[in-house]
Amino acid sequence: MRVSVLVLDGLFDSGLATVQDVLQMANELRGELPQPPPAWELTRIGSRSSVRTASGHLIETVTAADAPPPDLLLVPGAGPKQPAPLLEWVAAPEREPERAELRRAREAGTSLAAACTSTFLLAEAGVLDGLSATTSWWLAPAFRQAYPRVELDEGNMLAHAEGVVTAGAAMAHLDLALALVRRTSPALAELTARYLVVDDRPTQAGYAIPSHLARTDPVVSAFERWVRAHLVEPLRMADAARAAGVSERTLQRAVDRVMGVSPLRFAQAIRLEQAAHLLRTTDLPTDAVARRVGYENASTLTTLLRRRHGTTPGRLRG
Repeated sequence: MRVSVLVLDGLFDSGLATVQDVLQMANELRGELPQPPPAWELTRIGSRSSVRTASGHLIETVTAADAPPPDLLLVPGAGPKQPAPLLEWVAAPEREPERAELRRAREAGTSLAAACTSTFLLAEAGVLDGLSATTSWWLAPAFRQAYPRVELDEGNMLAHAEGVVTAGAAMAHLDLALALVRRTSPALAELTARYLVVDDRPTQAGYAIPSHLARTDPVVSAFERWVRAHLVEPLRMADAARAAGVSERTLQRAVDRVMGVSPLRFAQAIRLEQAAHLLRTTDLPTDAVARRVGYENASTLTTLLRRRHGTTPGRLRG
């Protein structure tokens, strides 16, 4: 399979290196399989002959016109890591060659893949409109507001849409590269993951910090503070809205707009965050931890941890 890697100034060195290393490992392990899939052929493309990474390294590239026609165009993370400067960066006139290349690839039926901040570049180019996607968890509120035509699910490490795969925060480049191998050969992907000692981690939810996400809106921030102050109590929307100084309907809309979930789901995220902290740092029985975060028993807590974070109390205790 021919892969063009679109290299941009400010590229995350680890992102590019991870993708290259995973695909190179897959190539080296192909011989372990009977009738193996074709090898991965990588070409780095860019708008100039060389591009400087975030760490200052120079990466040599060729133009898209000089590269073999790709089966896949992949964009590793690049650019600023905070929402406002990132949105300005992806919309800048200097990014138009890359945006145009993404649109050309999409129109030609070439598969696309991107991780972390570069999901914003795909959205800015318009190639994610009407599709499901993910991005770095801390950038989700800004992404959702800037690109309402994209169906964002930041809880997932990977999002698969027709002809496009997106991945979450920086180290999700590893998950992205393995997913690309898996599309060609699940057996080779499993073998590559074992050689690289990589566990399955389908969700970013366990890494997200609810308080960080809530800061982008004063109503959501007030709701978060109220939930944290009343963890052991049932969630009463009327009381929460009153504490935030808004109506219940306004609170519902604000949380959905910023977080992409209902107030109940956001409150669950806060409770599970606190439960995970207590399980990691105390010797409290699981039943006691459950009661401290508003659940009646350990069974309910265990079910939610497995469903939302893909883990259990036992795993969190290590």
